[in-house]
Amino acid sequence: MIELGKRQLLTVIKKVDFGVYLAEEQGDAEEKVLLPIKQVPAGAGINDKIAVFIYRDSKDRLIATINEPMLEVGQFACLKVKQVGKFGAFLDWGLEKDLLLPFKEQTTSLKAGDECMAALYVDKSNRLCATMKVYHYLQTGSPYKKDDKVEGIVYEISPNFGAFVAVDERYSALIPKSEPSEGVKVGDRILARVTEVKEDGKLSLSIREKAYVQIDTDAKKLLDMLKASDGYLPFGDKSAPELIREKTGMSKNEFKKAAGNLYKQRLIEIQAESMRLVKGKENEQ
Repeated sequence: MIELGKRQLLTVIKKVDFGVYLAEEQGDAEEKVLLPIKQVPAGAGINDKIAVFIYRDSKDRLIATINEPMLEVGQFACLKVKQVGKFGAFLDWGLEKDLLLPFKEQTTSLKAGDECMAALYVDKSNRLCATMKVYHYLQTGSPYKKDDKVEGIVYEISPNFGAFVAVDERYSALIPKSEPSEGVKVGDRILARVTEVKEDGKLSLSIREKAYVQIDTDAKKLLDMLKASDGYLPFGDKSAPELIREKTGMSKNEFKKAAGNLYKQRLIEIQAESMRLVKGKENEQ
């Protein structure tokens, strides 16, 4: 059976002026596909075997190519957007005809030049399409363990769960909603720390350092915010956690540790609903 979206080894059964027809060696001779003349290897003849990929041409006909795409049906890869059209975005996947990523299969709006994780599937009309909903295509059982540093690409952001990440463009991972991830968007390549390896092999990530490392970073961030705001910030020790996260990107516990760090150094005065930079400390740190 000639499979759409797959690379196969097929046999030359007929030569014509515009190419050769290929079929399975023991298959139905009526089921054949054209390999255009410009794609035919030099010296190829009847009964020779050629490795080809099967897709559809601009007229929606099955066609073979010796070129290798970046992915096959059931696989996923990071692809670049070439253009956005009426029905969706068109991706460069290594073949002459670009791959359609329908709007309904996008997890965020895209523009030319963007990169996205995409999987290849056959739609209800028996055409090849891409989807950014790659969660079920990603692997578990990565070699990583707690506190390892990993690289990945964000492929979807859920208000209920957090930011979904493909680590090494291969393994399933999540920056949970409870973890600060302000500014992270779909398509971003990130460096993160493994905070947990789940029983099913999926990874939980954080883009923050461990607490004893992060506290200095957070303290400097608060100090910089104070300096940029004439030494005053309208939130403090008793402010709502939601307000603190909105303004600083920190949890309330992280904020209190950072503020406590600055307070111990006598750099700030902190009140229930505000904090001030101690006069004369503007050039500290």
